[in-house]
Amino acid sequence: MKNKILAVSLFFLTFFSVHAQLKSPSDFLGYELGSQFSRHADVVDYFEYIAENSPLVTYHTYGKTNERRPLTYAVISTEENIGNIEEIRKNHLRQTGILDGTPTTDKAIVWLSYNVHGNEASSTEASMKTLYNLITEKQDWLKNTIVIIDPCVNPDGRDRYANWYNQVKQTPFNTSQDAAEHYEPWPGGRPNHYLYDLNRDWLWATQVETRSRLKIYNQWMPHIHVDFHEQGINNPYYFAPAAEPFHDIITPFQRDFQTRIGKNNAKYFDKEGWLFFTKESFDLLYPSYGDTYPTYMGAIGMTYEQAGHGRSGLGIETDQEQTLTLKDRINHHFTTGISTVEMASKNAEELASEFSNYFENTDRKYKTFALNGNKDKIDALKELLDRHEIKYSRANKGERISGYSFTENKDGSLTTTDQTLLVSTQQPKGHMVEVLFEPKTKLNDSVTYDITAWSLPYAYGLNAVASTRDYSGKNTTETTSNISNVVDAEAAGYISKWNSLKDPEFLAALLKKDVKVRFSELPFSSEGKKFDAGSLIITKSDNKNLEDFNKTVVETANEFERELTVANTSFVTSGPDFGSPDVKLIGNPKIAMLRGEGTSSLNYGEIWYFFEQELHYPVTAIGTEYFNRIDLNSYDILIVPEGYYGNALGNASVNKIKDFVQAGGKMITIGRSVGYFAGQDGFSIKENKVEENKDNANSPNLTPYSMRTRERIKGNSPGSIVKTTVDNTHPLAFGYDNAYFSLKLSSSNYGLLNNGYNVAYMQEPKVVSGFVGSEAYKTLENSVVFAQENMGRGSVIYMVDNPLFRSFWQNGKLFFANALFMVK
Repeated sequence: MKNKILAVSLFFLTFFSVHAQLKSPSDFLGYELGSQFSRHADVVDYFEYIAENSPLVTYHTYGKTNERRPLTYAVISTEENIGNIEEIRKNHLRQTGILDGTPTTDKAIVWLSYNVHGNEASSTEASMKTLYNLITEKQDWLKNTIVIIDPCVNPDGRDRYANWYNQVKQTPFNTSQDAAEHYEPWPGGRPNHYLYDLNRDWLWATQVETRSRLKIYNQWMPHIHVDFHEQGINNPYYFAPAAEPFHDIITPFQRDFQTRIGKNNAKYFDKEGWLFFTKESFDLLYPSYGDTYPTYMGAIGMTYEQAGHGRSGLGIETDQEQTLTLKDRINHHFTTGISTVEMASKNAEELASEFSNYFENTDRKYKTFALNGNKDKIDALKELLDRHEIKYSRANKGERISGYSFTENKDGSLTTTDQTLLVSTQQPKGHMVEVLFEPKTKLNDSVTYDITAWSLPYAYGLNAVASTRDYSGKNTTETTSNISNVVDAEAAGYISKWNSLKDPEFLAALLKKDVKVRFSELPFSSEGKKFDAGSLIITKSDNKNLEDFNKTVVETANEFERELTVANTSFVTSGPDFGSPDVKLIGNPKIAMLRGEGTSSLNYGEIWYFFEQELHYPVTAIGTEYFNRIDLNSYDILIVPEGYYGNALGNASVNKIKDFVQAGGKMITIGRSVGYFAGQDGFSIKENKVEENKDNANSPNLTPYSMRTRERIKGNSPGSIVKTTVDNTHPLAFGYDNAYFSLKLSSSNYGLLNNGYNVAYMQEPKVVSGFVGSEAYKTLENSVVFAQENMGRGSVIYMVDNPLFRSFWQNGKLFFANALFMVK
């Protein structure tokens, strides 16, 4: 008995001795937490130090950012749990059906994500305090709880902000809102390297940070996920419960438990006299957030918002004449994080039980989504589903599947081919499948924080049917086909189709290898095969001076899996011969795009990412601050991203652009930049405005103050899907059918061109999913989505709807490629 008491005593003596020697964040960093912004490398060093010296923590690297900073996470629990962590993880996944077997765990899994927006920098500081507190004071909670901490989701953005602030701040810090340290320069620290908002990338997984994180997230599938943020300096703290609308797939338990967590947070805030608010602003609808994505994966997903953001620095005076400091912000985030872990530990068995129930619910209206279309588009969708470990399969060829037709927007059917993809809701992640593929978003409130439609068949340009029948038991084995073109030295050239994003990637690769490529403006037939307008024609005649012409073309086609058709002669069966004026040389365009003040950093980032990571074609970024000093004649194309250019460009810049276009250049305008040129001299595009009723023009405003938000949204279009008519004989629309489903992101609409070409347009409004306010709806009539007008020897392309939005609207990207290479 004495030996047993001695052993227990030694254990506790050793345990508390080790933890008494652990350094706090302030002791380790050498400065009081909250008195400086820590560099990402210092945060990593602290987490490594704790993991090396505490048996309660393991620390892992799950990837690297574009700027080579590590992406990391810590796993925190008792020493016993850490020793058995892999079995705990597998048991937890058995609750979902992802792994077979009977779940035996009653452990709660809590994932805390910090600093997804780089200039919302207090949360990473709070992550260090939270880690230290959990292992030194809250060990009892860890007996039945696993806590995962990602201390910095966005290291590149955080260091961009922290390094800037540390360079410009005064000593002591200046709390005046006018001080330079409260005005970040463009593009700010919020986004990642490619200037993407990582909090809106969870589902689309376009960025390396998201793709790396999802691999780990899918290994854990936590019960609770918290995303720590900051908001404007004058707002108190926000935490759950979330605002309406809630997606109707969210369960009563998920609603209830986030409210219970909120009440626990409130208990601590009330004790300290800290203000907070709930149930406002931040809804649970758009599926690609750090709160909604986990929610649709069965978790209690929540956003916590602290006042501060990039403006506040180490301290700022608010409009209420109170000083908000970084130390305050850290304490608030620390408190909600610890409070959340407490609630998980106290309710671990209930969390495990309800989590399991979430994945057992298979009572869904649609059982199967069947999708037909271009192989490249099907493959792109499969790639997305693979990232989320969502299962899919092939259909039996020649079967007729009936249901709701996405293309016809009513009941219909499709006949399966050897490419038809089946995605079933009768699988562990079936809830997420239903959210991603639902034909119409169900809205119980039209006041939302983000876009209200995203259905994947529209986003990927696929013909689809939503069926109430389960076809998952009738699947054929997945097959792969490898394209292997061979050299034909006697051929006059090669022909390649143009109907997916893979085709401009192939074209760009050829152009970089100095291969000259043509395209046909008209359909044609060659030796019994039909080819649509836009098809690429690569002739021996154009490439006489290119050594190894045949080998270069064939090897490049095989690399990009493009099927080449050998043309034995330039004389075609029907349509234009290869030497016809209607078969145009593409050339190797030199492209410039604007960046800097006035430019939307998000849209600039989308374009930048498209060129570097998808098209792999060079583009030159030109700052608006020195735009008037550069020689535009060195370029063939100027891209003007979304933005507010009133102060950034001015009359001199507009005249410079007009001279460039009239001399033979091409300008591509996107989104809000279309509005900058609308109505200016020489540009025929004009804003669509609803004529005001003269009788009501001067009438008094009798809208109740409490209804002001409801009244305002009548003019909003926060992101809906509309059906447009397409002139697919125009080069801007090569590769498309005569209809296109566009993601409409703004209430700014523009009338049909009288001088120019209306390429994608609506004569009658056709909203197929999402919310459009009643006043905004009126402006859709006779509005244009994509258009082109000639100006002198050049042309202007108007892309009213951004085809590269968040890189997820895959079916719009070919329009952008056409604007680059096809429109002459």
